[in-house]
Amino acid sequence: MPTYVAFLRAINLGAKRKFPKDAIKRATEAAGGRDVETYINTGNVRLTHTARSVARVAALLESSYLAETGFEVPTIVFTAAEAAALADAGEELNGEHAPAGQHYVTLFATPPDPAAIEAVHALDFPGERCVVVDRAAHVLLDGGIQANKVMNTREFKALGRGTARTLNVLRTVSQKWC
Repeated sequence: MPTYVAFLRAINLGAKRKFPKDAIKRATEAAGGRDVETYINTGNVRLTHTARSVARVAALLESSYLAETGFEVPTIVFTAAEAAALADAGEELNGEHAPAGQHYVTLFATPPDPAAIEAVHALDFPGERCVVVDRAAHVLLDGGIQANKVMNTREFKALGRGTARTLNVLRTVSQKWC
């Protein structure tokens, strides 16, 4: 069975969107997932599944998560090989650009539109840069996330709805599961 890594969006952010790790595991198994593991409470899930496409796995998980929680849980799924490549690309960008601050990666279900990618690459904010690689937008910040401008632009939002993780989380997930 193929191994997948799923990233859940907008959970455990407030009183109404609680989705504890035990419930995530239970709902993932109800969707046909096997060998399920989770990492921290931001919704990082490893599973094997008989389904052969990330879109199918995402649809099955989202349906099961809705049944478990009563609210929609957008889920971005990668194969284990894709997740490892994602972390490797992040490491390479981090080395090339050497941000003094933070490196966030927004993950998307499908690759953003080429025109949206071009527009976000053209943004010019001192100490901030966004590089889109396939289904991921890497935001390299000299400072912290609170003062960033890139992620608040209409150009960045035009990339689509995704879920963000730090490079450290992606690195750890890749090392543990890929």
